[in-house]
Amino acid sequence: MSATVKSGEAVGPEAGKGRATGARRVRAVRTKGGLSVRLDVRATAVGLLLLAVAPAAAVALIGSGDYPMTPSEVLAALTGGGDAGQQYIVHDLRLPRVLVGLLVGVAFGVSGAVFQTVSRNPLGSPDVLGFAQGSSVGALAAIVYFQADAFGVAAGAVAGGVGTGIAIFLLAWRRGIHGYRFVLVGIGASAMLYAMVLFLMTKANIVEATRATTWMTGSLNGRGWDQVEPLAAVCAVLVPLLLFFGRPLRMLEMGDDAAYALGVRVDRVRIVVLLTAVVLVAAATAAAGPISFVALTAPQLARRLTLPRRLKGGGGAPMPGPNLVLSGLMGAVLLVAADWASQQLFGADQLPVGVLTGVLGGGYLLWLLATERKAGRV
Repeated sequence: MSATVKSGEAVGPEAGKGRATGARRVRAVRTKGGLSVRLDVRATAVGLLLLAVAPAAAVALIGSGDYPMTPSEVLAALTGGGDAGQQYIVHDLRLPRVLVGLLVGVAFGVSGAVFQTVSRNPLGSPDVLGFAQGSSVGALAAIVYFQADAFGVAAGAVAGGVGTGIAIFLLAWRRGIHGYRFVLVGIGASAMLYAMVLFLMTKANIVEATRATTWMTGSLNGRGWDQVEPLAAVCAVLVPLLLFFGRPLRMLEMGDDAAYALGVRVDRVRIVVLLTAVVLVAAATAAAGPISFVALTAPQLARRLTLPRRLKGGGGAPMPGPNLVLSGLMGAVLLVAADWASQQLFGADQLPVGVLTGVLGGGYLLWLLATERKAGRV
């Protein structure tokens, strides 16, 4: 299908103000059938870059380990070549781990972007608001009280995450869900749920406590096709659903009154996207444990990479927009790269990926708080 491409100017209120105001380059793509699509040039370039980096990082991760393989050997094994040993290592041992990492990264990145957009707060992430802790409570209850197998632990994590989400919605509801109250209720719920985690740990015996601690750290070790298939099914349904609500989410960032005026059913959109994001977070947590700070950092990094220049008088903040696709790609890249780094940097003493993301994400959170305080927003 052929198309003509025309250059554009800035999107929204910056349009027509020139380069000094931080206008974004946009191209309008028109097909012969009359369909017109506006593409942000920088966002498209960043997306293509992340699409290239994610599989490259995945190949590097598959090739690392006690039996190292070159990228050419990995690609040969993935396409049916190589010897029987390489086929077994790639397809049965390492490929499921990498796929879980990619899917979990996408799930955390997209859901984090949704939470931050709805709450209109860069700290509005599942890690901070208690949803990951709710999943941890559900998983620990399954381990301590029911001695559940891997499937039971996953089911407990999903039930705990979804139950926490419903409880936070009910507590935060007052003629609708508003960002500031939603964040405050989530932070309070996070503290209470963490206390419940500690209580459950005191009830566990040494074997259960060890298993629970390993799960709570967040790791991709030992992940197999049993985790890949259900998580892939959840992502295949819920991620496109959230992308469908991308335009209403962008309008919500302008405020409820403006969104109402533009025809957005604010409360319904907010409830649907939040419930969908909660289920997505719970499924990802069930597959790999509560890997911290990916949902917080991925949307923020995606926004900053797509910002061509600072807006005049904007305080250095990134331009608005949920950036769901880029956030998901960034989450996948961050998680796979962190897992590769945890294997390479510490030798035989491999750290679970959740430890490394916690250290790096904690540093990023401190920087973000300092930036927000300097800008007078906290």
